[in-house]
Amino acid sequence: MSYEVFARKYRPQTFDDIVGQTHVTRTLKNAVEQNRLAHAYLFVGPRGTGKTSTARILAKALNCIHGPTVRPCGKCDNCREIAGGNSLDVIELDAASNRGIDDVRELRDNVRYVPAKGRFKIYIIDEVHMLTKEAANALLKTLEEPPKHVIFCLATTEPEKLPITILSRCQRFDLHRIATNLIAQQLHSIATKEKLTLAAAAAHAIARGAEGGMRDAESMLDQLVAFCGEKIEEADVLNVFGFTSQQMVADFVGRILRGETADALALLHEQCEAGKDMMKLMSDTIAYLRDLLVFKVKPDALSDEPSNETRAVFAEQAPLLETDRLLELIDQFAAAEGRMKWAPNKKLHFEVAVIRAIQTLDQTTLDEVIENLNALRDGNPVAPPLKRPGGDPVAAVVDRGPGVSDAGYKANDSAIDVNEIWGKVVAQIKTRRPFIKSWIEEAHPLGASGRNFELGFPQDQQMVMEHLSSRANREFLEALLKEISGREWALKFSLKENLPAKTPAAKSKNAPAIVREALEMFKGEIKT
Repeated sequence: MSYEVFARKYRPQTFDDIVGQTHVTRTLKNAVEQNRLAHAYLFVGPRGTGKTSTARILAKALNCIHGPTVRPCGKCDNCREIAGGNSLDVIELDAASNRGIDDVRELRDNVRYVPAKGRFKIYIIDEVHMLTKEAANALLKTLEEPPKHVIFCLATTEPEKLPITILSRCQRFDLHRIATNLIAQQLHSIATKEKLTLAAAAAHAIARGAEGGMRDAESMLDQLVAFCGEKIEEADVLNVFGFTSQQMVADFVGRILRGETADALALLHEQCEAGKDMMKLMSDTIAYLRDLLVFKVKPDALSDEPSNETRAVFAEQAPLLETDRLLELIDQFAAAEGRMKWAPNKKLHFEVAVIRAIQTLDQTTLDEVIENLNALRDGNPVAPPLKRPGGDPVAAVVDRGPGVSDAGYKANDSAIDVNEIWGKVVAQIKTRRPFIKSWIEEAHPLGASGRNFELGFPQDQQMVMEHLSSRANREFLEALLKEISGREWALKFSLKENLPAKTPAAKSKNAPAIVREALEMFKGEIKT
């Protein structure tokens, strides 16, 4: 017997065999059981997600000698003929090669004839969007009012190219890209049946490379068996298909989030020298950042996607960056990906994107600028009140100079070692929020009084002080103070004379020049 590839050998034969499309199979099973059958179905989705397989299984469910049934036997003549593609009552057409009006007219003439053996005559038209305009119009009347013994099953990857008149005559089912974990599980199942040794990391690498298509994943597994025999490791997958490992992508993104420009570029060069596809690495980076963003907002939403190891890395990296910064990174890399598609030197654009992304982490966001501008316009140095767990709102006061005083300020609490507490805070910031570490080094702990923890800044570091006093940074610092000291604190910021600057003002990572000019402009407005 000739060899049969995995994609055909393990093609779904029942509704329960279809992976990752429960919303479709459940509806079709209920329709068969309740005899609520439509005359036309449209299956939409990316390649390899089960569109044609679903149509064939529906045909078997309707024409099985034990049916209509949601569990076709697969053994009767009708089931075996449908599975083999040679049933007289199930006609499969490829609209890519049979797209003309003459083909549709022939189909329209044949629908009047009753089924040869089964209950229904079922037409499966694949890639139906490839029909010419004239052919689509010729199909319309038959599609709307076919004989009672005829059911149409249309499949397409591009529903937007179909006339609305065809869409409106069909029950539409959208098949989704299959989750990575589900594809990996199916690959392990095939490997077990074929007596192959498939490493878990290798299965996940194949699943990620298949991008949600089960057929692509099975074809890749077939190719790997031919390449390396019965034992398949992750390295084999990466070498054969030029993929990058998930651990490498996680390491690469981690270096970007920590602001390690040289290390990030070194890893990028290493991958380029190893012959990795720069476009694939860019798409992997964007996908990883997207998963990290979703994990940060709602971890449960990724239950079927990343492996447990990847989720552990997400948990470590999520605190390094705020949500708006992550969104900005994704936008920047997506724009760079668009430029790379047409660029002869893709590595150059990738390097520029990495450098720009890391620089962006050290810049003030638009929200922070607006917050500072509004405070200056109102002439109000008091930031909006913060709601604290189990307590009343606490105002964080920014002291801008000798003319502003705090009536509630008391003598320093001698029982509090502010230098020790602040030293621990700075140590944590270097790992948990590295993009503000150069700013935080300019802060000098001056003392603690009541619930106030005072930080002083040199006179030439006003912009640094304003960055750290923004809502997001202030809340982060106060939460970190509470975590380390076990007490609630309200940070008080002030400019002080005679404090040494640790970083020259001209070299500090402050807001862009345009932001500084805007702040100065509003200051002048307030004074006049």
